[in-house]
Amino acid sequence: MRIVIAGGHGQIALRLERLLAKRGDEVAGIIRRPEQAGDVLAAGAEPVVCDLESASVEDLARHMEGADAAVFAAGAGPGSGIERKDTVDRGAAAVFADAAEAAGVRRFLVVSSMGADREPPEGTDPVFAAYLRAKGAADADVRARAGLDWTILRPGRLTNDPGTGLVALADTTGRSEVARDDVAAALVALLDEPATIGRTLELIGGEVPVEDAVRAVAAR
Repeated sequence: MRIVIAGGHGQIALRLERLLAKRGDEVAGIIRRPEQAGDVLAAGAEPVVCDLESASVEDLARHMEGADAAVFAAGAGPGSGIERKDTVDRGAAAVFADAAEAAGVRRFLVVSSMGADREPPEGTDPVFAAYLRAKGAADADVRARAGLDWTILRPGRLTNDPGTGLVALADTTGRSEVARDDVAAALVALLDEPATIGRTLELIGGEVPVEDAVRAVAAR
């Protein structure tokens, strides 16, 4: 299977690339800067330099030709302001989805954020509020697309702790943290489970092995 990952140098994306490459998939990681290529190569993926904030749909679609699935794992990242939360977390997600449709790539996964489905509470940091609104708008855009077989994953607070392989995955889980290792593992399992198409799922650390958790959700 060939998978194209937007935000290919991100912390979740690099973990995902390693897992997919290890099992024999062909992986391309879309990156913004050429100096990020070495890390993507080391993860077992092909680095593709393409700025999602300025690329045309046509240019991006060419990089996605022949892919079986696409994963949007990009984000403006810490230290970015309100404007880039919109141009990356919302705008780039829309362009990536447009390109997937243009290239005929139906399977489409989104790494979103818990809390993106509602207006941020009063007093929320303005930049974080802009991030949540951007993620919510991106999710709504993807849900409205008939040309994509989408699944949206909303992890809890992310940590760099070693993954346990044990999670809670459901439409609603409640708030808690989850290791980035386990988010990447969940994405792999979701890619393989067509019964999760059209679902928006929350993910936190828990007590159920990742693959069992995905199977259980798929059965509901």
